[in-house]
Amino acid sequence: MMTTETGATADPVHLGDSASSIMNKVQEITGEIPQTQLTVEDLRRMREPVKRLVEAGRVLAVQEDQDGRRSARITLQDGQLFLHSLLHQPTPAHAHTLQESEVVGVLEPSCTLAFLDLGWAGSTRGRVTIRLTPDTPLARQFVLLCTGQRGHTYRNTKLLGVGHKGEPWEWVVGGDYKSNDGEGGAPLLPDLQGQYRRSARAGAVCARYVPRGPRCSQFAITTRDRVAVQWSDVFGDVVSGLDVVRAAVNHSDITEVTVVDCGVVLPL
Repeated sequence: MMTTETGATADPVHLGDSASSIMNKVQEITGEIPQTQLTVEDLRRMREPVKRLVEAGRVLAVQEDQDGRRSARITLQDGQLFLHSLLHQPTPAHAHTLQESEVVGVLEPSCTLAFLDLGWAGSTRGRVTIRLTPDTPLARQFVLLCTGQRGHTYRNTKLLGVGHKGEPWEWVVGGDYKSNDGEGGAPLLPDLQGQYRRSARAGAVCARYVPRGPRCSQFAITTRDRVAVQWSDVFGDVVSGLDVVRAAVNHSDITEVTVVDCGVVLPL
């Protein structure tokens, strides 16, 4: 309201259409993004305001189904965005949320990277990053178990054993999300048959068992080059962190090595 020198009251002056429009102007000035407006495209562009939100742990992917609401952290490290496994956990105050289906929808089979964080003796020892072979059922299942999209996840599973320790065909096995003792790990997909590679290289990720039967979620990672015979049913390769796997092999008890976290790299 404005008052003239004579004391008469003038017509009111409107500063904006609504309180929300004023808040939007404030957010434009401060660089803060409204909680209801963050999109996957914002993650792609990764402008400074969005980068600050991700680095502060305020961006989550959420999924709601018959089992309730779960959320997954989205983190930024060395210029890469990581989507962690879905968990039943409280959503932090002032968090920005995206639908997990929208976030995972940007994954392309040709560039899918998954990760396993291994830990033992009370601490995380390092990240193992795996490039998955495009468009193979075992690779798709591995993504499902790293993200927890179907409720089951490799998170908190342990490595189950070491094969031929110290020999050229040394390998470790893991992936029993069900009983965590090597006796479980049913497949999540109805048909895991496909065209798989063979490899004799260290870092090959392959099926522990042929892609059929009741324990097809279990996987093996080779730690040394194999000379005469190739591994079959290979669906991925370790691109970083093979030294972490080798250090796990040298731990006194391989079953004390745990997948403390897992997820996928978002190719944004």
